[in-house]
Parts: sequence; C-alpha cells; structure tokens
Amino acid sequence: MVGDIQKASMLKRISAFILDLIAIAIIATLFSYLISLISGFDSWNQRLEEAYSTYENQYGITFRISAEEYKANGEEYMAQYDAAYDALLADEEAMKAYGVVSQLMVLTLSLSLFFAFLIWEFIIPLFLHDGTTVGKKIFGLCVMRTNCVKINGVSLFIRAILGKYTIETMIPAYLIMMVFMGSIGIVAPIVVCGILVFQLILLFSTKKNQLIHCILSDTCVVDYASQMIYENEEALLEAMKNEGKERAQRDPYY
Repeated sequence: MVGDIQKASMLKRISAFILDLIAIAIIATLFSYLISLISGFDSWNQRLEEAYSTYENQYGITFRISAEEYKANGEEYMAQYDAAYDALLADEEAMKAYGVVSQLMVLTLSLSLFFAFLIWEFIIPLFLHDGTTVGKKIFGLCVMRTNCVKINGVSLFIRAILGKYTIETMIPAYLIMMVFMGSIGIVAPIVVCGILVFQLILLFSTKKNQLIHCILSDTCVVDYASQMIYENEEALLEAMKNEGKERAQRDPYY
C-alpha cells in the first residue's frame, strides 16, 4: 500500500549506529590532530603544565584534586593550596596560557566533530543519493522523509548538522568538557542525562521510532529492501492515484 512504512529492525539500527560512531570518532581524531598542529595547542598546554608544576613544587600541593580530597588533607594543606592557587591566578603568563588552552580545546572539539559529521553524515550520504551512511548501507537500512519521499539536501543537512551534530553531540560534549574544566556543576550531568532519556522516550514512543534528528528533519530510518521510496511528491501522488484506480476497478463501491 502506498505510504506504508517498513520500519528498520532495532538490532540493525544499533549495529549501524556503532559502526558510524566508530568512523566519526576516527575522522574527528584525525581532524583534532591537524587542528592541534596548526593552532600550536601543545606548546600552549606545555606552558600551562609548567606553571602548574612550578607552583605545585613551590607550595607542596597538587592542583588536580577533588573537593573531598582538598578538605581531607587538613587546614594546613588547604591554606597552602589556596596560597598556590592565588599565586597561579596572579601569574599573567599562566592565566594567558590557561585562556588560550581552554579556547583551543573548545575550538578543536567543535571543529573536529563538525568536519566528521559533515563528511560522514552529510557529504557521503549526499553522494550515495539516498541519505544513507556507510553503516546503514552495510546493514540494509536507508533514510527517507516520513511521507515515503526520497530525502533531499535540506532535510539531510538538518538531520546531520542541526540534529546529530549540534543538539545530540555538541551540547552534551560541551557540557561534559565544562565539568572537567570545573566551569559548571551538577547541572551539566542532569542535562546530558535528560537528553539521553528524551531520546529513548522518542525512540520507543513514536510510531516510526524517530530520534531528535529524525523529527527535526521529518525523516525516518527504514528497511531498504522492502521500503518503497518515491523520487518526489509528484511521483507519490501519481502512485496514490493509480492505487485508487486499481481499488475502484476491484471494488465498484470503493
């Protein structure tokens, strides 16, 4: 029947997701390495580490400890730690290195993941002409618009860049980075877990097993072998008309 959705099996979707995730991680790592070389990240990070080491040795403390460890070491240690931290903050060169390193970390993460998603989730599927990543292709899956029409470039871009890269990847990644840098507290893990839970709710509650990027782009993942996908809306309307004529011929009361 025209418009029927042949949903992809969950096992195949998970397998394709894992394969695509590995590929994206490899591409992002390569771009991260190139960006680090171009930006001089290692030299700035070395300056920062040297500043840390200088004040740690001078005051007999370690900067990278948890709040619990900080309190457990006693008042004398806490006073030494605070003095070392104040000295570090007063060191203009150290603070400059810290600022540059922080900015480069965010820039490197953002650009490396952006290029990885752009290549693997947009450019390659665009050339394959069916919105399918290599992982989905291997496991016999494809992506189409929810009306059974072939996905176009705009929908594919929204799906890959706005949905997968921006909302589902960069927001959680940025929040996690802020946690490690000590710039944000308990809110970040709550937001990340909230996004994950919301994704699972969407996956199992929507009729087409859609995720955030699917809903934003009005697309769904289907079984390639059994799904009928129309080239455009005109072809879909023509198929609906033909189906109506066939039904009328079989049943005069239709």
